This record gives sequence, C-alpha cells and structure tokens, in this order.
Amino acid sequence: MRVFLSLVILFAAAIGLAVGARFNSGNVVFFYPPYRVDLSLNFFIVLAALVFAVLFAVLNAIRSTQKMPQRVAAYRREKRDREGNRAMRDALKALFEGRFGHAEKAAMRASESPDNAALSALIAARAAHRMGQPERRNVWLSKAQDEPSLKTARLMTAIELSIDGHEPSLALDAVKELNASGTRHIHALRLALKANQRAKNWPEVLRLVRLLDKRNAIHPALSRRLREMAYEDLLTSQAHDTESIRRVLASIPVDDRLQPFVAVRAARALNAKGLHDEARSVVEKALAAKWDERLVRTYGNSAGAEGSSALLAQIERCEEWAQTRPTDAELALTLGTLCLRQKLWGKAQRHLEHALSDATEAETVREAHLKLAQLHEALNQPEQAAEHYRQCALATIL
Repeated sequence: MRVFLSLVILFAAAIGLAVGARFNSGNVVFFYPPYRVDLSLNFFIVLAALVFAVLFAVLNAIRSTQKMPQRVAAYRREKRDREGNRAMRDALKALFEGRFGHAEKAAMRASESPDNAALSALIAARAAHRMGQPERRNVWLSKAQDEPSLKTARLMTAIELSIDGHEPSLALDAVKELNASGTRHIHALRLALKANQRAKNWPEVLRLVRLLDKRNAIHPALSRRLREMAYEDLLTSQAHDTESIRRVLASIPVDDRLQPFVAVRAARALNAKGLHDEARSVVEKALAAKWDERLVRTYGNSAGAEGSSALLAQIERCEEWAQTRPTDAELALTLGTLCLRQKLWGKAQRHLEHALSDATEAETVREAHLKLAQLHEALNQPEQAAEHYRQCALATIL
C-alpha cells in the first residue's frame, strides 16, 4: 500500500509539472554586453536543477576525498578491534581448555588492541604461570599496571599466582597494595589468608580467620585447623621466653583458650618452663568446658612436687572426676600416676590396674605397664616389675 501511494503521488507531481510547464510562458534573459542569452523559464529551472545536482555531487566527492584518511584509519581500527576481540575469545577458550601455549599466543595478539591490552596481559600471565614460566608471568603482570580500572584484578591475579607458585613474599606485597586500595571483599581475604599461611605469619592468619568466621566465609573445620596451626606455632616459637608465653596466652580469646588442642599446647609450654600451677589452671578450665583425654594426660604431666598441697589437690580433683567417669582409662592412668608420685602405693596400684583393664589404646596400655613396673621396683618386687616391663615392651612393638 505504501508503494502504491508513493507511485500515485509521483505521477500526480509529474502531471502537475507537465501542465504547469505547458502554460508557463515566462522567459529568462542574461545580459553580458555584447552578449544576450534568452532562455525559457522551464528550461532555466531544469538547467538550474542540473547545475545544483552537479555541484552537490562535486562538493560531496571532495568532502568524501578529504575524509578518506579518517575513514581508512577508522576501518583499520575497527578491523584491529574485531581481530583483537576474536583473539581475546580464542585466548579465554584456550585457557579454559588447558592449552596454555595457545592461550598466551592468542592473548599476545589480543594485546595489540589498546582496549584489550591490560586484560589480555592478565590472561597471558595466567597461561605463562601454568606453563611454569614465572619470569614471563611477571612481565605480563607488569604490562597490566597501566590500566587503573584493572588494578584490583591485577593484584588478585598476582596474589593467587604467587601463592600457587610458593612465593609468599610476592603474594604479601600484592596483599599490602590491595589493602592500601581499600579492597576488602571475601575472595581477597581468602587469598590474603593463604598468603599469610604460606609465609607463616600466624598473628595475621588468626586475624583473617576471625574476619572470615564473622562473615561465615570459611568452613568451620578449616577455621579450627588454621587456629590450631597458628596457636601451635605461636606457643612453640615462644617456648624459650616465659613472658612471651604469657603474652600469647593473654592474647588468645577465651573461647579458643578452652579448646582442648590449644589448652594442651599451652600447658606443655608452661610445663617446659616449670609453671605447673599455671598449666594446671589452663587444663582445669578447659576440662570444665569439654572433657578430652588429651587434657587429662596433660593434667597428669602438670603434677606438683612430691608431698606438696598442689599434688594432693590434684589427686582429690581426679578422684572427683573418677566418680562420674568410672570407666575412663586415661583418667585412671593419670590418677594412678599422681598417686605413684605421692607414694600412695595401694591407690596407685589399684588405679593403674583399673586403667589397664579398661584401656583400648596401645599407648595407654604401654604407659600403664610402665608405671606398674616402676611401682613394683619401688616396692622391691623385681619379678612383678620385670613382667610389667616385658608387657610394656610387647605393647610398644605391637
């Protein structure tokens, strides 16, 4: 319908012009002495239209010729961008497929486009890292520094690749730069945690674990294991200094201090410095929160001096616990060991034999036989002592 209407209008216009031209008797005269040119008005109108069309075409051709360099440059730029985008897609595809050599080559082609230069450098850095080329990886990462909008992406990539390449110092440098920029998202904290773990920077590991715990961004089992590793290192590395051990213990949150693993490590460090009273206090608080056999054994190793009121108090405390846990072999062994230290021979023998009868672990059996052998030696009973030593040796072998 639209075409039909256009044809009708065109024909109507043509008819109108033909009729108008037929009854138009006007003339146009040009004087240029001594010349005179007479033209009909209709011919003049047609001639003027032709001249306008010719001039318009010439001027348009001149303008198009002047814009030709810009058009050629734009065409080349668009072609380069198309090729760069195609190379970028090829690089990503090859990276995900595990063809890292092809990915790096494609990223190199994509970097010829200024818009893709920084991002393709990050892709090439990942590919070079996967091929075990840290020098090339670092070169590619340096090429991505010129793009401010990709700063976070570059630093996250640098941290991740440095951690994977067992280069904690480089990872920590990138973490510092990332922290200076104010970035605090979850994945950045996780990478910072890994970097500090590799660098054995345990105070910072503890800080990051607490941050991730608050955001529920770390598995509880992993959080517990990292805390244990951190506390073990802190308490072990500070074992040469009594005040350092106390400062570390004071810095540990109460909930963590009551965990069996932490309490055991703390008690061992305190016992190593002869701080048995403080060690017993740590273990007793942890046992009040949660019963654990490791704590019971450590409690026995924190015994006071023979004949001291502290040792007698320990024995009384263990006897109270034994009333509610009559089948606990580790508790019976600890109680028997304390009684042996206090030279309460009858009680010691009874509790040690009780521990031996209820024990299910080889270590408990071996320790019970050893203590019974020592008891019989003290009582001048060499035959019974020799038998228990033999049983202790058999338990050790088995």
